[in-house]
Amino acid sequence: MPVYEFTALDSSGKKTRGILDADSQTAARQKIRAQGNYPVEIKETVARKKTQKAATLSFHIGKKITAQEIHVSTRQLATLLEAGIPLIQALDGLVEQTNNRYLKKTIAQIKDAVNEGNSLTAALEEHPRLFSKIYINMVRAGEASGSLDVVLERLAEFGENQAALRSRVKAALLYPIFMAFVGIAVLVLLITFIVPSITSVFEGTSQALPLPTIILIATSSLLQQYWWLFLLVITGTLFAITAFLRRPKGKRMWDTCKLSLPGLRDLNIKIASARFGRTLASLLSSGVSLTASLQIVENIVNNSVLAEVIEQAEEELEKGKSLSQIFKASDYFPPMLVQMIAVGEQSGALEKMLEKAADSYEKEVEAKILALTSMIEPVMILVMGVAVSFIVISILLPIFEMNQLIR
Repeated sequence: MPVYEFTALDSSGKKTRGILDADSQTAARQKIRAQGNYPVEIKETVARKKTQKAATLSFHIGKKITAQEIHVSTRQLATLLEAGIPLIQALDGLVEQTNNRYLKKTIAQIKDAVNEGNSLTAALEEHPRLFSKIYINMVRAGEASGSLDVVLERLAEFGENQAALRSRVKAALLYPIFMAFVGIAVLVLLITFIVPSITSVFEGTSQALPLPTIILIATSSLLQQYWWLFLLVITGTLFAITAFLRRPKGKRMWDTCKLSLPGLRDLNIKIASARFGRTLASLLSSGVSLTASLQIVENIVNNSVLAEVIEQAEEELEKGKSLSQIFKASDYFPPMLVQMIAVGEQSGALEKMLEKAADSYEKEVEAKILALTSMIEPVMILVMGVAVSFIVISILLPIFEMNQLIR
C-alpha cells in the first residue's frame, strides 16, 4: 500500500503535516477529510529500492533523526511485539507514536515494504544510513529464530549503553577543550591588541630593548600583519592531515601510532576491547554465528590493525583453532579478555563472559579518561601561566631599565 505525505488545514485554519497509507491519492484525500482536515498537498513517498543506492544514501542528509530516536523506536517496537501484536500492526502503531516526521516517514516505508511481503530485515536494508550492519544482522537472526521481540529489546539496550558511554566520554573531554579554546583566544587577544598599545611607548626611546621584549613585539607585529597567513597555514595543514588520514596508508599509519604510543596504547586497546566484547556478545546472543559476528565486529573496532587481526581470526577459526588461542598470539588483545574468552568457550557461556569483559573495560576506559582530563587541566594552567608570565616580563623589563637610567 502506497505511503503519502500530506499538508492539510485543520478546522481552525492551522497548517498540519503528516503521513498515511492509502490505496490511492483519492483514498488518502478521503482519509484526511474524515479526520476533519482540508487537504492542501498530497505527495506519494516512493519506497527506496536496493538498485536506488544513491537515493537511499542521500535520503537523510540534512534531516535530523538522532540515534536516541532510533533506540526509543526499537524499544517501542519490541514492547508491541512482546504484547502479541502482529508486525504490521506494531509498525503502524509505531508510526502513530513517532513525533519526528522524517523517522515517521521511514517507518511507514518499512511497514509498506513488509506489507508487500518483504522481511523486516530486507525493509531495513533499504535505509543503510539509519540502520547499521549490526542492527540488520541481529534483526535477521531474530526473525530466523522467532525471537524478534527479544532481539529488538537487546538492540535498544545495546544502543543506549553505547550512547551513554560516548556521552560520558564527551562530557569528560568538554571542559579541557573549552579551556584550551579560551586560553588560546586570550593569548591571541593579548598579543594582537593589548601588547601593541603598551609596547608603543618604547618606540620613541633610543634604549636597546631586552631580547624577550623584541621577541614579543615581533610576534605581535607578525600576528597583526599576517594573521590571515597563519590562519591559512593552520587550515591547510589540518586539511592535508585529514586528507592523508582518510587514505588507507594514512589510516593504517595513524592506527599503528594509536597502538604504539606509550600514553595512548593502553587506552585505545581497552576502548577497542570494550567495543569488541559488547558487540560480539550482542550478536552471539541474538543467534548470529561466530564467523558472521566477527565479520561485523571487524568493521566497528575503528582500527585497521585490529581489523586485520580479527580477519585473520576468521580464517584460523575455519582451520579448527579456538578464538582464545588466536587472540593469545596477538599483542593487541589484553590477557584478561583472552582468559575470559577461553573460560566462555570451555563453559559454553561465551556471550556472558564477553559482556563481563566489556563492562570491566568500559569502567576502566571511563576512569582512565577522567584521570587524563584531570592531568590536562593543570598542564594547561601551567602553559597559560608561562605564556602570560613571558608577556608580563617582556613588558616590565624595559620599564625597570628605564627607571634605573633615570636614577
